[in-house]
Amino acid sequence: MIFAGLQKTSLIDYPGKVSCVAFVSGCNLACPFCHNPELARGLYPERIAADALLEYLTPRKRLLDGVVISGGEPTLASGLPDMCRAIQGLGLPVKLDTNGTRPEVLQHLLAHQVVDYVAMDIKTSLNQYAPLLTTEATARKVARSIRLIMESDVDYEFRTTCLRPFVDEKIVVEIARGIQGARRYVLQAFRSSVLLDPKFFSAGDPGFSATSMQRLRQSVVPWVADTQVRGGAGD
Repeated sequence: MIFAGLQKTSLIDYPGKVSCVAFVSGCNLACPFCHNPELARGLYPERIAADALLEYLTPRKRLLDGVVISGGEPTLASGLPDMCRAIQGLGLPVKLDTNGTRPEVLQHLLAHQVVDYVAMDIKTSLNQYAPLLTTEATARKVARSIRLIMESDVDYEFRTTCLRPFVDEKIVVEIARGIQGARRYVLQAFRSSVLLDPKFFSAGDPGFSATSMQRLRQSVVPWVADTQVRGGAGD
């Protein structure tokens, strides 16, 4: 397994833990609001072999509380299960960031208990994945991943990046109803600095103000009690 980058220390990517974040290159979606476009396109120049990452982690395992495998989309990497197992072998829990489009991989990881925390992105309401982002078949896979996660024993969160036209109050309520009773739902503020497709948002800032983000949160709390707003948004 090859990684495309490494954030040596993070205080925010693994809730409650000091973590190291390893990034996988390449993604099977092309979300115009992606803030890691080089990773998504598989163009990131850095290459870190699995053995090199483990060599880096081994002497630092007492300084870290966990490791995050992010992307891109990590479930595209064939060596992911073995990599997760090797990291756990160092005594470090593993958090996986995923878009949920490969439920068969997720099922394998959960069944073999090689991930300790899953953060899954729900981009918009499932009936809007096509044609905004991908196909109806992929939306069905996302729905299956939601079920797998909620029925598992692993700690998890679902996340939605809040920007128009992918999100409004009606859409986040629809998403929340679909994950009713979930442990945690995170509404993420939109980052507008670097995007996969800036022209998609040429009409103006598609993000929400801090006040509007809190309004979105209040609208979904009846379905997911632990709903959080993450990231800054200016009024």
